[in-house]
Amino acid sequence: MTTTAEPTTPEIGKARVRKEDERLITGRSRYTDSITPPGTLHIAVVRSTLARATITSIDKSEAEKAPGVFGVFTAADLGAEEVGLPCAWPITPDQKAPQRPVLAVDRVSFSGEGVVVVVARSAAAARDAAELVEIDYEPLDPILDMEAAAQDGADLVHPDLGSNVSATWVFDSGAAGTGGDVAEAIKTAEAADDQIVVKRRFRQQRLIPAFMEPRSCVVDPTGEQLTIWAATQVPHILRTMTTVTLGVPESKLRVIAPDVGGGFGGKIGVLPEEMLCVLLAQKLRKPVKWTETRSECMLAAHHARDQIQDLTITARSDGTITGLDVHLYADMGAYLGLVGPGVPILGAFMFNAIYKIPALKFTCSNVFTNKTLTDAYRGAGRPEATFGIERMMDELAVELGRDPMELREQNWIKHEEFPFDTVVGLTYDTGNYEQATQRAMELFDYAGLRREQEERRRSGDPVQLGIGISTFTEMCGLAPSRVLGSLDYGAGGWEAASIRMLATGKVEVTTGASAHGQGHETAFSQIVADKLGVPFEDVEILHGDTQVAPKGLDTYGSRSLVVGGIAIVNAAEKVVEKAKKIAAHLLEASEDDLEFANGQFTVKGTDKGKAIQEIAFATFMAHDYPEGMEPSLDSDAVFDPENFSFPHGTHLAAMEVDTDTGRVTLRNYVCVDDIGNVINPLIVEGQVHGGLAQGIAQALFEEANYDDQGTLVNATLVDYTIPSAADLPSFTTETVSTPSTTNPLGVKGVGEAGTIASTPAILNGVLDAVRHLGVSELDMPTTSQRVWRALQKAKGHSVQETPSTTHSPGAGLGSIDPNHPKGEVQ
Repeated sequence: MTTTAEPTTPEIGKARVRKEDERLITGRSRYTDSITPPGTLHIAVVRSTLARATITSIDKSEAEKAPGVFGVFTAADLGAEEVGLPCAWPITPDQKAPQRPVLAVDRVSFSGEGVVVVVARSAAAARDAAELVEIDYEPLDPILDMEAAAQDGADLVHPDLGSNVSATWVFDSGAAGTGGDVAEAIKTAEAADDQIVVKRRFRQQRLIPAFMEPRSCVVDPTGEQLTIWAATQVPHILRTMTTVTLGVPESKLRVIAPDVGGGFGGKIGVLPEEMLCVLLAQKLRKPVKWTETRSECMLAAHHARDQIQDLTITARSDGTITGLDVHLYADMGAYLGLVGPGVPILGAFMFNAIYKIPALKFTCSNVFTNKTLTDAYRGAGRPEATFGIERMMDELAVELGRDPMELREQNWIKHEEFPFDTVVGLTYDTGNYEQATQRAMELFDYAGLRREQEERRRSGDPVQLGIGISTFTEMCGLAPSRVLGSLDYGAGGWEAASIRMLATGKVEVTTGASAHGQGHETAFSQIVADKLGVPFEDVEILHGDTQVAPKGLDTYGSRSLVVGGIAIVNAAEKVVEKAKKIAAHLLEASEDDLEFANGQFTVKGTDKGKAIQEIAFATFMAHDYPEGMEPSLDSDAVFDPENFSFPHGTHLAAMEVDTDTGRVTLRNYVCVDDIGNVINPLIVEGQVHGGLAQGIAQALFEEANYDDQGTLVNATLVDYTIPSAADLPSFTTETVSTPSTTNPLGVKGVGEAGTIASTPAILNGVLDAVRHLGVSELDMPTTSQRVWRALQKAKGHSVQETPSTTHSPGAGLGSIDPNHPKGEVQ
């Protein structure tokens, strides 16, 4: 169930069905794998089966003789031994960054790393020949435990770097002058009788972005330009980074992202396979194509999360928080991704969340291991931070014997205190946590469920009820360029748009924000239709092609609307201003006497007027227009935000736990989000539902499991569990609005909200159901085996443990599948 406000303009706020959906659901879409230029050659990558080893020999002879094979190449064969893939975010001046090769040269550093590429006349022939390549290795013991790897004297993933710690980044509110000293807050709390110190360790397990469409790339060298089609979120960044990596002049590159079947951050990188396609297309002078298999995707595409969080919170006995200390280990895997080092840093600014925390220190050590690299995934650092602080708020409530919602309310920023300068130096412009929370509790029947919970406890019901809470905010609309510059990020945060008024009154809009399922074409059309007063159906949105939309910084970090959408608004306003000059000339009136509304210029106090479409045609004819003005209404705009936007919300989960079997059931989920003004409530609902599914999946279902040799043991969707519709209830969602003051639309962003908020709500709910039985901690995913084992231990029963295969708490489950949807014994 979703409740939304009535639209306040003809289009903005209207629940329009997405215009792009017809082609997407009827098979008329065009994905990268649908593109095969004449004469295309196909590649397959031979990948390491070991996590850490020295390459002793490569025998290509049998593969080269296989039917249809055009060539078999190592990095040396391509002259690419020194080619290294880019990392755009050096978080410290001394960050250690190993060269990430397009193909391994003399050693492999994770299972799945590419070693040899086979080129053939068909994808099947390439895959068959890849099986014939023989590679001999000298195995080395893999380094898998990030905490052990970070210690002095540990064996090294990259011996030439001298340490497995890539970088340690610190923010201290006391040193920065944005808040108090955390060390002093802890010291005071430890010495005082009326204060409390709570310390906890949480584990953010490793996840795999499971987008619908596997990664794919086609490179056509025909003509004067290299054309790259790629299943990517970042066509503009891919173009620039291809130039940086391979030296191809940017003017000679055209990158096209056609329809892209999901990304969630998983398609934000610059891939070895994309660079291989470019190298081979240049070398062979033929189109080259690569499309990965699903298992290949899960093995070698970047992973996500994978943090150890050591948190200390201090508070007075009345519940007032006095300080928060955060120490993270973040597993980078074997190499640094495009923005991977900065992902935990984004979370640094959100650990304070919606609370008036007076002192905060954040320390993060990025660590190399012999695993697949990690990078951005829906929320990118913000889900990890929200999980940490929301779990700590529940833990603090338990220690103080307080209702967890009351404790949150005591410490959160009140609506009358906005704008609010936070302990990490951000300024929250607007918000009303009371409003969102009150509405969520009403929809959820919070008081009634608490009464039911008490009755079940009194009666000894084997199925216990838990209530999970997550109140959150996030910084989205990545990002003010100056802020990114202060964090040493390798690009800006602006976005570009242009609007072309065609002779017949139709409108073409180009945007640098490239969609991969978000509904840009619909939402942006609604904005333009309102701003120009033209029919929704007359607006065409063009994106994802660097030749059509040459300027842009693409889509991630909930920036499409709050940055890209504002660029479109600004371009539309320029169109109106140009049209106003020509309208005044044609109507023989002063510009000051003209009004513009609903697409019509009228002379004040008269019925004289002209529609903007008429002005467009008159401009095209150019028979009569003002002196000194070009005959064009077309306009460009680049928008660089002054601040982030800060959506927030309250999420509540009712969890049932069968104490006999450990089975966990999500009974009810309610969320009320404040995302500012809503452009299209149907799109908002879809974004929230999808985000909830991904956040709930982390809490209940998903985990990338490695064995003690560094082999990913669940690299298929048979073994790596993602939820289906049958595994989730119908969500109750609603929006409230405190419009943002940092952009003219008053929007805040919604793409990541559901994922950020839902994971701690679920885990808090599961723990709330069994905490009175002696269970005080659970690792994710909270499968029935983990819950059952925890209950048995709480009863004093011995539970046989098996060695962990993932070097994370609670991972070793023997013959019981830790990723089974319902957690049944196999």
